[in-house]
Amino acid sequence: MNIIVINGTEKHGMTYRLKEMFLEDFKDKANITEYYLPKDCPDFCNGCVNCTLKGEQFCKASQYIEKIDRSLRAADLIIMTSPAYVFHTTGAMKSLLDHFAYRWMPHRPSPEMFTKRAVIITQCLGSGAKSAAKDIKHSLSWWGVSEIGIFKGALMSDIVWERLPEKRQIKLTRGIKKLSKKFADIDYTKPAHTKLSTKTKFLICRSLQQKLHKSDPEYVDGKYWAEQGWLEKSRPWK
Repeated sequence: MNIIVINGTEKHGMTYRLKEMFLEDFKDKANITEYYLPKDCPDFCNGCVNCTLKGEQFCKASQYIEKIDRSLRAADLIIMTSPAYVFHTTGAMKSLLDHFAYRWMPHRPSPEMFTKRAVIITQCLGSGAKSAAKDIKHSLSWWGVSEIGIFKGALMSDIVWERLPEKRQIKLTRGIKKLSKKFADIDYTKPAHTKLSTKTKFLICRSLQQKLHKSDPEYVDGKYWAEQGWLEKSRPWK
């Protein structure tokens, strides 16, 4: 199987440690490709909207985005990690998600995403992990991913593993290993289930694209949907 890991920071700190714990159950049976932000996508999104209006190849960061996009589409499992910075994901991760605006369902979602699985790993000193994970989950769900596992670690006392109380270390380890086992036991030859909520969003976007394509057959998004067969009976899930 293929796994892609997108790390929201280059630091090898607590989030990195938790991610490594999660991957232990996969290292002997998976090809793992990792990206570290901002190194692997150093250009921040400036909101030029070229990706949505003209095509992703017109993005100033296309050399980075296209590479990551290929890895995402080839992966059986997507893992996205980020510590919580002021109750949200890192700026580097947020910029990457902004770059992928064109992959949102109202634009040009990748058909592969609707049958993929994803895991979000985040942590914070107090209670910011929930909102940081929500930042990432929001994009994943609008890319078409339905099956998303989330680990939210609350450190409570320190940001250095060795200085954490033993009970906290045990709780974090048990939590991440429980999630890891759940995803390691999955049969990845079978596509993930596409939820009704995902299908509903898709069908609403389909209705919009039908109107746009009818009024302008050369409009980038509508043309893409027509080429996928989604304006007719074809659907991206199985």
